[in-house]
Amino acid sequence: MISVLIEEDTIKSIEGYGCRLGLEYAKEEITNPKRTVCSTVRIIGGRYPRLPVRTSEPVPKEKIKEVINQLKGLTVKAPVRRGDVILRNVVGTGADIIAEMDVEETS
Repeated sequence: MISVLIEEDTIKSIEGYGCRLGLEYAKEEITNPKRTVCSTVRIIGGRYPRLPVRTSEPVPKEKIKEVINQLKGLTVKAPVRRGDVILRNVVGTGADIIAEMDVEETS
């Protein structure tokens, strides 16, 4: 378990990490926590009514609600391929919204 000692809004020590990545993760989680956002958007002309999507990279936690709100009114048209960019630079985070599934156009 990683333990972080914070005094007066400053990290004083970090213990219990097993490698450099653990140390970097602990610092980031305290100073600038980020998460990957997964959701769905409406798709027309496809087999399914919703398309699973996610952010291309983690976004700051304080921006998650804005990201979700932007996705609420978003509609895409089939066909879509997994990895296609659905929305670039969502709410100014630098992350794109990408498709997580192929959806063929229905005839």
